[in-house]
Amino acid sequence: MKNMFKNILVLCVMCSSAASAQIDLLRNQVQQIVTQANGTIGVAFENIETGDTLSVGGDGRYPMQSVYKFPLALAVLKRVDEGTLSLNQNIFITKKDLRLKTWSPMREKYPKSDTALSLHEILSFTVSQSDNNGCDVLFRLLGGTNVVHQFVHGLGVTDIAIAATEEEMAHEWNVQFRNWCTPLAMRKLIRMFYDGKILSDTSTSYLLRLLEETTTSPGRLRGLLPLHAIVAHKTGSSGENAHGVAAATNDAGIITLPNGQHAILVVFMTNSTANENVRDNVIARIAKSVWKKYEGKR
Repeated sequence: MKNMFKNILVLCVMCSSAASAQIDLLRNQVQQIVTQANGTIGVAFENIETGDTLSVGGDGRYPMQSVYKFPLALAVLKRVDEGTLSLNQNIFITKKDLRLKTWSPMREKYPKSDTALSLHEILSFTVSQSDNNGCDVLFRLLGGTNVVHQFVHGLGVTDIAIAATEEEMAHEWNVQFRNWCTPLAMRKLIRMFYDGKILSDTSTSYLLRLLEETTTSPGRLRGLLPLHAIVAHKTGSSGENAHGVAAATNDAGIITLPNGQHAILVVFMTNSTANENVRDNVIARIAKSVWKKYEGKR
């Protein structure tokens, strides 16, 4: 009997050592890839089922840009769960709400007149298509950015700041840095969401579907994965300033791995002088490295 327990212990140690070696290999791959970003990059990874974790620059502060529409959606859907909002309720959108010089598929669909849209449609525009006007409509609905900031901090995720609307960020380049987060904090928030610790099961499934329907920046987390791969994610982009510097090139979400497990992967990039294709490819290669690590493993 003692020999049996001894053999089991040795096997467990061997398995643990092998898993640790695989994570070290993945870390080395990530560290090599991030050097191509020509900027500062932070990566946070977690396999939900196995507990494997990895962080490279994960405790740094990075401007979120549109990734902050994910915690905004959480705050909205929490109100839905509490019964103070409904996905079916109509919200009146005026032409003043549809700013012209910003990314807004919602404005393109409804360009000519004031209109009433359901909260569901506005959320879909904001999350899946990263609509900036929809984002600010939702901030006003909740009472401002500080409401969302306090909501997320109340969940115990404190290495994050939500301070400026999309309209405010558009006025001056440096404003975007007021909306910051560490990759590790975003990983924690995504894990809490996935585990059902923030929203009801219905709202969790609903938001997962909106994230899976994301259409922006397909060359990032999705870029080098098979077409059938399921990725529930939120991107964030600053564009480049007059000096060719990109303040934010981000993607954060959940990848369903080829073995059926699920990986949270957050990649935040700031102050990069690489062109957009290179920046996107850096994120795509990190995601592919994670995918390959679990390919064929059950």
